[in-house]
Amino acid sequence: MTRADPPQVTGRTRVMFIMGDPISHVVGTAVLNRAWEAAGRDMITIPLHVRAADLPHMLDTIRRAPNVAGTGITIPHKIAARKCVEHVTEAARRAGAVNFIRRNADGSLTGHNVDGEGFLAGLAAHDVDPAGRHVLLAGAGGVARAIAFALAGAGAASLTIRNRDKAKAGALASDIAASGTAGTCALGTTPGQTPEILINATSLGMAEGDPLPFSPPEIGAAMAVAEVVMTPAETPLIAAARDAGCTVVPGRAMMDPQAALVAAFLDGDPA
Repeated sequence: MTRADPPQVTGRTRVMFIMGDPISHVVGTAVLNRAWEAAGRDMITIPLHVRAADLPHMLDTIRRAPNVAGTGITIPHKIAARKCVEHVTEAARRAGAVNFIRRNADGSLTGHNVDGEGFLAGLAAHDVDPAGRHVLLAGAGGVARAIAFALAGAGAASLTIRNRDKAKAGALASDIAASGTAGTCALGTTPGQTPEILINATSLGMAEGDPLPFSPPEIGAAMAVAEVVMTPAETPLIAAARDAGCTVVPGRAMMDPQAALVAAFLDGDPA
């Protein structure tokens, strides 16, 4: 099989990064580059290993580089990056985290968050609808915050947030309640109600030997189990859920819909 010619990178090519620590697990660069090529965009996305202490400096470099369109932000920088930009969209403000940053013509940076919207689209692609369902979410970090707001806004019957730092989980629930976006979603465990959808929004599953974020009985009782970890493609949680007969939504599902959302953002929507 003949491989397609690689995209030609010239001085006119717009550059975009994805910054994280570690970076070896990232698959979003390939997803985005395929999307740019299919759309005829002269742009390339490159993974960049950035330590936490260096994040402000790397973002300042983007401010000073007119041919850089922006950057993606992944673990563990999503919350810290929110504090390093001049402007944020409403989605980023609600989540308190950003996963994409646009460089504006004046060199200022705007942070956005498409994790929540991308996650809901990934659920829909696997015929999972959180509306009216009881959801148990593991995690309260950057990606978990975006997903939690999205689930509450999508009409989940209840949303229970589980995190090692219980105060952090409680703060996220309070933020959702205060935002007015929860609608009829009950924030917290409904007495006697078994969670129907389990979502892992932690890094558990990235490293060999990680424990499952949910117990086997919880997995066995769920109708659907979703993951945010993309590498490995089949985490121990997804394997256990598949064996239990659950509908499974792998981590990659939330990334695939994001290319179109990121393209619109880079073009100025939302401003």
